[in-house]
Amino acid sequence: MSERDLHIPVQGMTCANCALTIERVLTKKNPGVVQAEVNYANENAHIRFDDTRTDINQIIDQIDQAGYSVAVESVEFPVTGMTCANCAQTIERTLTKKTPGVVGASVNFGTEKASIDYLPGVVSREDLVAAIERAGYGVVDLQEDTTGPETDYQQLEIRKQTHKLFIGIIFTLPLFFLSMARDFHMLGAWADQIWILWLMGVLAAPVQFYVAADFFVGGFKALRNATANMDVLVALGSGTAFVFSVIVLLFLTGGSGLLGHHVYFETAAVIITLIKLGKVLEARAKGKAGNAVKKLIGLQPKKATLIIGDEFRLVPINRVQIGDILLVKPGEKIPVDGEIVSGYSTLDESMLTGESIPVDKKASDAVFGGTLNGSGLLRIKALKVGKDTILSQIIHQVEQTQGSKAPIQRLADKVAGYFVPAVILTAVLVFSIWFFLIGDSTEAFLRLIAVLVVACPCALGLATPTAIMVGSGVGAEHGILFRNSAALEEAGHVRSIVLDKTGTLTTGMPEVTEVIPLTKGNADATRIIRLAASAEQGSDHPIARAIVRFAASYNLKLTTPTDFQSHSGMGITAMVDGESLIIGKPGFISENGIDLSAVEDRISELETAGNTVIAVVRGLDLQTLIAVADTIKPEAEAVVTRMKDFGLDIYMITGDNMRVARAVAERIGIDHTMAEVLPGEKAEKVAEIQKEKNHKVAMVGDGINDAPALAQSDVGIALSSGTDIAMETADITLVRTHLMGVLGSLRLSRATLGLIRQNLFWAFIYNIILIPVAAGILYPFGSVPDFMRSLHPVMAAFAMAFSSVSVVTNSLRLRWIRLEERGR
Repeated sequence: MSERDLHIPVQGMTCANCALTIERVLTKKNPGVVQAEVNYANENAHIRFDDTRTDINQIIDQIDQAGYSVAVESVEFPVTGMTCANCAQTIERTLTKKTPGVVGASVNFGTEKASIDYLPGVVSREDLVAAIERAGYGVVDLQEDTTGPETDYQQLEIRKQTHKLFIGIIFTLPLFFLSMARDFHMLGAWADQIWILWLMGVLAAPVQFYVAADFFVGGFKALRNATANMDVLVALGSGTAFVFSVIVLLFLTGGSGLLGHHVYFETAAVIITLIKLGKVLEARAKGKAGNAVKKLIGLQPKKATLIIGDEFRLVPINRVQIGDILLVKPGEKIPVDGEIVSGYSTLDESMLTGESIPVDKKASDAVFGGTLNGSGLLRIKALKVGKDTILSQIIHQVEQTQGSKAPIQRLADKVAGYFVPAVILTAVLVFSIWFFLIGDSTEAFLRLIAVLVVACPCALGLATPTAIMVGSGVGAEHGILFRNSAALEEAGHVRSIVLDKTGTLTTGMPEVTEVIPLTKGNADATRIIRLAASAEQGSDHPIARAIVRFAASYNLKLTTPTDFQSHSGMGITAMVDGESLIIGKPGFISENGIDLSAVEDRISELETAGNTVIAVVRGLDLQTLIAVADTIKPEAEAVVTRMKDFGLDIYMITGDNMRVARAVAERIGIDHTMAEVLPGEKAEKVAEIQKEKNHKVAMVGDGINDAPALAQSDVGIALSSGTDIAMETADITLVRTHLMGVLGSLRLSRATLGLIRQNLFWAFIYNIILIPVAAGILYPFGSVPDFMRSLHPVMAAFAMAFSSVSVVTNSLRLRWIRLEERGR
């Protein structure tokens, strides 16, 4: 038994009994927990457990199930030195298995980032960095509000690798041509002298000991961690060729030709140089895959003009605090989210809204960091700074998506874990067959190197994350934010979509279209409207706001309601100026015992025309009918048509009655309508569709009233205003409220998923086909071209380099996908 002590902070306890409950749950329900002592006073739990029978995650889950929570923090580090998916798995294993206090870790080889959930009281950021470094990799420890160092480091790393590539080319090219000319007897008898072989060895040495140093160091670190990665294969392949050549040369220098007269210095050097070329091209292509985040970061101003009294001071953006007054000159970017104190201008907000037409802005209007000021001089008050600005949230969300792992990646990760050891065993087996059974030592040697070099776990590791990087970046450029890569993948499987009516298919700004007084005299009708509007001040429902706006347009003086009660989705009751009011939909009025038979035909006529009818009752007398209509978004019909063409079953859900719902649905072409659904019932309706259709269902709503339904759906899509990108319940948030973004998100997801499948297919096929070819399986077939019958290690190295680059390049095709088709 291996016992460990764990000290963790526990939140949510309200008395000593809570502490006893947690102790009882852990000791009684978890056989791996030896002892649990929970201190209510300092909200800390001391737990001793057998790590062969339970783990930290199980303990945390049980505390959560008991109704309490453990304070878990998250951090993300850029990681350097990874060369394939096996490296990512090594780091994950080091963090989760060998670092106490780490709850979970996800390392993405494509984005070169580690996302870690940890217990802050058990392990620190410094401990996490040290653990990764012990595993043999580097960490760029960024502070929360900085983004530049990571980008600078990536560029520095590309320059470093490019420099090594050039060194490799400088020594490899003359070595290659010298070797080829010697083999084809183009240089005369002098080329067969020993000193020529020594010259070839001298030319190969810088490539082997400097250019290839990364592969040897990485391979050593991998083996030290009891694993194997791409570095091991490259180091074994090129190192074997170089060492064998040195031994042959030493024998020849001593006058013995025991191992023959052929050396493979050029093979070792060309392998390294070609693979280094592939890694440089791969790094550059991966940089292009992450261009979207760089563009977003580029929108962030670096400095702001701070107004202190009569002084104007240019300060770094991280010096700006909430409440500071800033000066924004014409042509400058708005530095932070805030409010205009004085001035008038037009702002280019296309980076948020997607609309190219500048927006007029005046005092008291909101402005957002990264948007571009026009010709006016503005003074703004900072309201949100640093990571709280809209732009920073968007950047963070895209980075989080790119750093997470999609479920489809699990297969590749699983295969990668066994891949390198299997390749090494295959190479040894191939060597044995050629050497002992066939008796061809030269071919045995070349087949061994070719198998080691041609195998490429990189392509498997890059197949999914590069596509996710490009897909999420393209989405961000179009105002589509995915919560994580799982959401990006899941959206590709959606076959049914539920659209909320108000605010999604309509503008969400209903207006009063008609008032039908049921009492005598205009004066009394005006009084009823004033009373109704006064009562509706207590509600934030769009229809309530429409009635208040209608009263304001007639300059009616409103009073504050008392005894206000809201009946979700149905109506309200309140007292205004001592009079009792019941205001709501006809069904709600009937439930309160009011007879509507005299106005049923009129209500039906208004509802059939697409109006929502609100009745106003004073005391027990029906006083007025108010017709309210919400304007259908101009793009709604076109989007619904394209959704049908996309193969989606479309449902509209609303709290309105069936006549109003059908009128709207028929106008925009929706066949399935669910009406008179209360907000709390929407999730149940989504569940019914999921059960009936037995496939993935998406829900589109405003992200607030529709939160339960968004959570119930397989993919929740929230339309935001461009100023609120909260991701608590939505899997996808559309920063721009144009409905085409809904279809665009699904189209992007399907395209991304399709590319991931292509990448994985070619990565698997590449290895399945070329490893046997490198082993010499085609050698007996004389009709096959010689370069395939006996795949030279140099060709194997070229194929390996090409495979990774091709996967990343294929992912980059997503950048040209067309998501929106406005104006067609």
